[in-house]
Amino acid sequence: MRRSVVTVVVAAVIAPLALSGCGDKQKSAAAATPAPSVSVSAGASGAPAPESADVPISLSVTPTAGKTNVPTSAEVGFQVSGGKVTSVTLTDSKGKAVAGRLREDGSSWVPGQTLKTKERYAASVVATSDSGLTKTVRTTFTTMGAPARKTGTGLYLFNDQTYGVAMPVVAEFNPGIKKADRAAVQKRMFVQTDPPQPGVWSWTSSGTQAYYRAPEYWQPGTKLTVRIAVGGLPTGGGRYGNQDRSAVAKIGRKFEMNVDNATKKMTVVQDGKVVKTMPVSLGRPSKPSVSGTMVIMDKQAETVFDTTDTAGSAGYKVNIQYAQRLTWSGQFVHSAPWSVGAQGHRNVSHGCVNVSPSNAVWLFNKSLIGDPVVVKNTGTKLAYGDGWTPWNVTWDEFVKGSALPVPTSLK
Repeated sequence: MRRSVVTVVVAAVIAPLALSGCGDKQKSAAAATPAPSVSVSAGASGAPAPESADVPISLSVTPTAGKTNVPTSAEVGFQVSGGKVTSVTLTDSKGKAVAGRLREDGSSWVPGQTLKTKERYAASVVATSDSGLTKTVRTTFTTMGAPARKTGTGLYLFNDQTYGVAMPVVAEFNPGIKKADRAAVQKRMFVQTDPPQPGVWSWTSSGTQAYYRAPEYWQPGTKLTVRIAVGGLPTGGGRYGNQDRSAVAKIGRKFEMNVDNATKKMTVVQDGKVVKTMPVSLGRPSKPSVSGTMVIMDKQAETVFDTTDTAGSAGYKVNIQYAQRLTWSGQFVHSAPWSVGAQGHRNVSHGCVNVSPSNAVWLFNKSLIGDPVVVKNTGTKLAYGDGWTPWNVTWDEFVKGSALPVPTSLK
């Protein structure tokens, strides 16, 4: 049934989302840039080899010496020929070293945290030739003050939590990022997977969310290390990202819930084996459930669905147990003792997947946020962006939402 829920807890988001329940339609507001994975020294660990006037190395560094009003998202960039960058050191005005890492393509060095405002920094970049000779370029720059206008950031991922295999990395921006500015923002969105699995970022049309996923569900046991490094980053329209967001999380076992309107049954599959089937009742003809691949977004043992604020006298307010959200517009899997007689036979809900109290408890105790729920044969399609929907489109369609070129190997 589509109903309103009073509160839903999500991962760090700058403004609380008023998530609605069954029937109340409120929505939440990409080749992947690989996470920087090559460590370099954050501080000088020894003097570089002496320079020689005969060293065939050309090296230039940005920000240029003396530059002021630099965004606090600044990277140490360089152009080099005749060698490769082997060391980058960045220190603040007190001489304290700033940790960071080289981008995989070697184009720049990314600080591990947002820089301080109105702070003077000194950078030293060392390039080394194949023969072992070096060239060092030093620069200093000063960052800008705190910006007056900011873009709120969010990451739907918590540290040290375990998620289902369909859990996308979901970054959120308020207001949304316009198309012209998405590439610069996406370039600062880093995801590492262990074991390594390829992935791509893809934006929703509004630019309020970007999803990161692989061509297939994550491998069970995968470690996700994510940094949305947009603190101080220009995001368009004179705004700057309000802060970085990061999390390290794990993917658990493979647990899938498949709902078929033709049979009025849910089939639960864990690690490739059917572990349970149960009768369901879906949305009545006037309020049909949507078909598509959805993801459990939130779980609440007890909540209230309230549509009186949007539907007036036609609305309702009811206590609900064991509710698991699938869409922003209000589709849930939940306990429905009032429809047990109809479950397996008729659709009587307001759009949700009704199950018996005992089955609802069983599902609630087994499921994880990020587990996939596939509903089919309802005749109504799931809208992209109505929930975490990156698995509801083909891979070819998904990669079209990237703001950066997608490697040929991922197309």
